[in-house]
Amino acid sequence: MMARIVMADDGPAFDGATAERGPLGGAESALVALAESLAARGHRVEVYNHCEKPLAYKGVEWAPLARGHSGECELFVGNRGSRVLGLGRRAGRRLFWLHNPATYLKKPRNLAALLRYRPTLVVTGAHHALSVPRWLPRGGLAVIPYGVRERFRASMPRPAPPPRAIFTSNPLRGLDWLLDLWVKRIRPAVPQAELHIYAGAAVYGGATRKAREMEAVLRRAEALASAGVRRHAPVGSETLAKALSEARAMLYRGDPGETFCLALAEAQAIGVPAVVTPLGAVFERVIDGETGRVAANEEEFVAAAIRLLSDDGLWQRWHRAALEKQGALSWDEVAERFEALMR
Repeated sequence: MMARIVMADDGPAFDGATAERGPLGGAESALVALAESLAARGHRVEVYNHCEKPLAYKGVEWAPLARGHSGECELFVGNRGSRVLGLGRRAGRRLFWLHNPATYLKKPRNLAALLRYRPTLVVTGAHHALSVPRWLPRGGLAVIPYGVRERFRASMPRPAPPPRAIFTSNPLRGLDWLLDLWVKRIRPAVPQAELHIYAGAAVYGGATRKAREMEAVLRRAEALASAGVRRHAPVGSETLAKALSEARAMLYRGDPGETFCLALAEAQAIGVPAVVTPLGAVFERVIDGETGRVAANEEEFVAAAIRLLSDDGLWQRWHRAALEKQGALSWDEVAERFEALMR
């Protein structure tokens, strides 16, 4: 049965076409993927955000947030910021899709919106759910993981690639730490290894203080070319999928604020073994000892990275296990779970 579904986001400017042309952050790309998947399932989907102008793209109607929305809908999905919840006041079912630890909801302005609209909170995993205070006013709590686009899920077993590690996340989430370990311990043990970094502030919405901090870390990476470090500009999902398919290992420390880590989910789905630490929700993305290593400390991280970059047999075992066990949900399956919340 077709439903009218309204989605709203108060973050950076983007739309469906933006997502095709270049890179987007995890919360933005997730919203695009869900909207398009719901539209493909026959629903009328409208997205209100800070896009420059109205746009009809892949079955989704995009419109500037300033235009507002007062019509009725069967399902409203507020994305990330509580200020958009008022747009769903006449919805049959209100959802508030969270992408960061829920502790920010304790701020007075967020509490006021939750008290007034009582949306069902949607989180991305068990670790994420633990960040939601039990006393927080809400209409319910649902756990729905992110999906992974088909271009990352449709991959076949391949021979062991050269020792090329890859980093595709926010530079402020442990890249400085990784560069230290790479230069001092990992690269000296595997002299032919390279570390390819696909990251940049453009993914996260422009010139801000954090953007300047990201650029400082990336300039440091750029200066380490003699140590095999290669800096790349952020790329769209098609180019990123190709880069991942040529990588031997995803090396990522993680961050306490990590609630899902789509970058790791994409890497694992395409068959790239990963070495991570148990910060945030990162440990949920890797099957320790089967598709990579969840290292308890720096010693374990370095040892696992060195072995993965140099042991073809280990790489093949972890690579094949990642392909077999880490396919993740498709966005159509995620859309189906959102649909179920209307019933």
